[in-house]
Amino acid sequence: MKQNQNQKKGNQKQNQGQQKRPPQQKGGQQAQGQAKGTAQGQNPASPRSPAQPKSPTPASPPRAQSPADAMQVDPAPQPAPPQKQPDQNPEDKLLQKDKTSSDYYWNSYAHFSIHEQMLKDRVRTNAYKRSIMENAHLIKNKVVLDVGCGTGILSLFAAKAGAAHVYAVDCSDIAIQAQQIVIDNGFKDKITVIHSKMEDVTLPCKVDVILSEWMGYFLLYESMLNTVIYARDRFLAPGGVILPDKASLYIATVEDAEYKAKKIEFWDNVYGFNMGCIKKVAYIEPIVDTVNGECLNSLPCRFFTIDLNTVKESDLSFTAPFQLKATRTDFAHALIAWFDVDFSRVHKPLSLTTSPKAPYTHWKQTVFYLEDVLILSEGDTISGTIDVRPNQKNPRDLDIKINVDYEGKWNEVHKTQEYLLR
Repeated sequence: MKQNQNQKKGNQKQNQGQQKRPPQQKGGQQAQGQAKGTAQGQNPASPRSPAQPKSPTPASPPRAQSPADAMQVDPAPQPAPPQKQPDQNPEDKLLQKDKTSSDYYWNSYAHFSIHEQMLKDRVRTNAYKRSIMENAHLIKNKVVLDVGCGTGILSLFAAKAGAAHVYAVDCSDIAIQAQQIVIDNGFKDKITVIHSKMEDVTLPCKVDVILSEWMGYFLLYESMLNTVIYARDRFLAPGGVILPDKASLYIATVEDAEYKAKKIEFWDNVYGFNMGCIKKVAYIEPIVDTVNGECLNSLPCRFFTIDLNTVKESDLSFTAPFQLKATRTDFAHALIAWFDVDFSRVHKPLSLTTSPKAPYTHWKQTVFYLEDVLILSEGDTISGTIDVRPNQKNPRDLDIKINVDYEGKWNEVHKTQEYLLR
């Protein structure tokens, strides 16, 4: 079902459910519900030698204090040794819960390779190009702010569409290349590149348009939406335009026995050894990958929508219900999520979708593996809730909790799993 494996994620928790004589899964695996139960410093200092007795030495005769002696001062007091930090919970350490992406976030966006990947994503780049170039009436003679400009491609589109001036802001060192790109393309008088955090920027005027490609995996992971909200509140003139201005998240079930066996069940027996502790980590971390649209076996449910003209930072922590309807008799091994963004202010509204049934984008889809397989019959209903919150240690990471309530002909699953998207 997959290609282009990327890193990301899925977790393990408690299990409830009742098994009712399930049929066999693909690959000879048997689905599991609750009635069957869940599948399974500092080195010590070397002891000092006893002090050796010294031979007595004759006392030296007193001498007069020299000017150098008079200038000597007592040595500065040594700082107290650092307080020992409390030991990390062994289970959290095993699951690597202390790790986040913050240590290398900015540096990763300074490297050209990630920008190459985004620029070569024609679905993504052409959607922005069309929203700008085919809607020059929104841009011409207007002041534009490009939040997180990267190589400056959106700023170049805006300048070509007739913007009066463009302010292109990026915190990473890619801004250095963006400045040269602006010069090399003859827009140094139209585009001002600012190498800074958006929150530290001062502009000489309000702006008429905000452009930003702020979306991350699962829409909100490592995203710049908080920064766009800040820029909107501080710099956007009344009646100004944000492109894009709407965003939605969707969820559905998917059959994925083969890939789940390779990525999750693999750890049960590795050359005859039990490495199940890593299997726990594999469940916690959702996987970002390309899902074959034919593997979906439920109708999708939109569970989260925002309007960038009004959204608040507090809206990005939420709990939302979902309800899915099985489209065929099948096994559901995972839930997958994807997003759309809409450019509703343009003359002919357009959308950018990352659906598994649409052309490939570099955002792919996000896969949340379930510990217990759902044995679906066509028409069955899968209900649940999804809770999404920024990680307290690194707000660019996400803590996600998914509750599934399913009562089918062959099994029941009532379970909550926690995931760390990092």
